[in-house]
Amino acid sequence: MDRSTQLSWSGQPVLGIPPRTGERMPGSVLIVDDDVDMVDVLASSLTARGYEVVTENTAEAALVELGGRDFDVVVTDLRIPGMSGAQLCERIAVNRPDIPVVLITAFGSMDTAITAMRAGAWDFLPKPFEHEQLLFVLERAIRHRSMQKEISRLRNQVAATQSFGDILGESPPMRKLFDLLDRVSDTETSILVTGESGTGKELVARAVHERSRRRERPFVAVNCAAVPETLLESELFGHVKGAFTDARADRKGLFVQASGGTLFLDEIGDMPLGLQPKLLRALQERQVRPVGSDKEVAFDTRIVAATNRDLGHEVERGGFREDLYFRLNVIQVEVPPLRARGNDILLLAHAFLRDLAERSGKAVTGIANAAAERLMSYAWPGNVRELQNCMERAVALARFEQIVVDDLPEKIRDYRISHVIPASDDPADLVSMDEVERRYIMRVLEVVGGNKSQAAKILGYDRKTLYRHMRRFGIEGVTEHE
Repeated sequence: MDRSTQLSWSGQPVLGIPPRTGERMPGSVLIVDDDVDMVDVLASSLTARGYEVVTENTAEAALVELGGRDFDVVVTDLRIPGMSGAQLCERIAVNRPDIPVVLITAFGSMDTAITAMRAGAWDFLPKPFEHEQLLFVLERAIRHRSMQKEISRLRNQVAATQSFGDILGESPPMRKLFDLLDRVSDTETSILVTGESGTGKELVARAVHERSRRRERPFVAVNCAAVPETLLESELFGHVKGAFTDARADRKGLFVQASGGTLFLDEIGDMPLGLQPKLLRALQERQVRPVGSDKEVAFDTRIVAATNRDLGHEVERGGFREDLYFRLNVIQVEVPPLRARGNDILLLAHAFLRDLAERSGKAVTGIANAAAERLMSYAWPGNVRELQNCMERAVALARFEQIVVDDLPEKIRDYRISHVIPASDDPADLVSMDEVERRYIMRVLEVVGGNKSQAAKILGYDRKTLYRHMRRFGIEGVTEHE
């Protein structure tokens, strides 16, 4: 090899190399080169940065090393005695395709780049290269491998992952949820399921029903916000013939239709205030009076209600009856937002991908690393429902076997996490505590999709305190009566 070529260690940024963000990702690196001086410089520098470094001066010795242990990345010179770096790269690509290989060459031409890529190299560096450039390539390679391993693991575990009914999840918040559901499902206790819109509250209700002794009887669901107030009473309690203009026959209400099973009252926070006393009486007496009738009809139905509202706050402001709240909220089950579920995002994405690809007949089998990183970075204000919508769109647009970044919605492709605290060592860039507080409140409101009850809970405020701070900092979204 050309020993006159020297590695540049100026530490200055290289044109075209993007700045690094966040913390470094030290890992294990195998360096293969017969230039002892260069190897010593590389090993010393990387070790100082927290990397675990092993060096070999022939490809044959490197293969022996690879046979006995795992590495996050291999860095090899193209021209080494015996087996070349390109040949070593080909061997690694066949036997250890999970390990990215970075080829170093003093002959930085398009032909060299093509040779490197054909050999299975993940990236290549032409000499001389900057210290920062090598670190950047290593970080990308290690992050790539880490994401690849996680994607592979999640894809293989979709069918066997921990679940409760149709609810998938292996994150700590979901394990806690499954444990609670397992304890309360086979009881007769009323359950209030809370959580943001799109988190899967109806799936929770259905899973509770399927795990209960009532599983062979009906599961009946009604969205209290979707039925006009004038019809909701009849829908719930039934009516007799002639009770109103269109009542041409007797009709059983949902309480009676669900008898022996479970009645799911979705969006219970939107129950009209005038109807709440009748609902309370029905729950207390286990009887309903159909509209237009003077007779009570008994029912044997378990009640599961759900809401994305803060019912405690609704009680405080007079929008929901306190006695009904306590009757429904015997056991509260809070479904965590998707952003709090870590790798469940990719787990669910692969589950949706598998089902959608099968239904559409498209040969889409996975998610590319870059797309997976976008999915993991996004805040998901619409939660699981938004993720499902995203994957349906991605499968429909996919042109390759893997979902790529261009298949994702624009707001997910372009999403960037805002910095509450400036990532700068320059005193001129630093801000006051008031500005930090303002940015953080805005960030929390952004993540929860403007849900002030949820934002107040995260911030540790009551709603009045949140409104006061929003007014103080000029944050939009506070109405006059608030």
